[in-house]
Amino acid sequence: MAKPSSRELHALRNLISEADLILETSPTLPQDRTSAARDLLRTAIALVEDFIEQSRLTPAAVMGHKGGTTTARRFGSEHFREFAAKRKKRAGGRPRRSNS
Repeated sequence: MAKPSSRELHALRNLISEADLILETSPTLPQDRTSAARDLLRTAIALVEDFIEQSRLTPAAVMGHKGGTTTARRFGSEHFREFAAKRKKRAGGRPRRSNS
């Protein structure tokens, strides 16, 4: 399933808000069902708001600085030293192909 767009999330939030407004203005249901339903709808609105906030972030921003720390833990700091040395020697490019 595809990731929902911001427009779809806003539409979902508006639908849930509309349902909450309908329950607010309608007569109360027996056994305190109106307040329970409104509590659930407010929780759904909060979840959709959180999804909207998260959809604004790129995957790289969500990952943050953890990519480097995970790599350092896996390969050690020497890994980064090797790549820095290769960048200095070969100006960041790939090694030349040997003609053998």
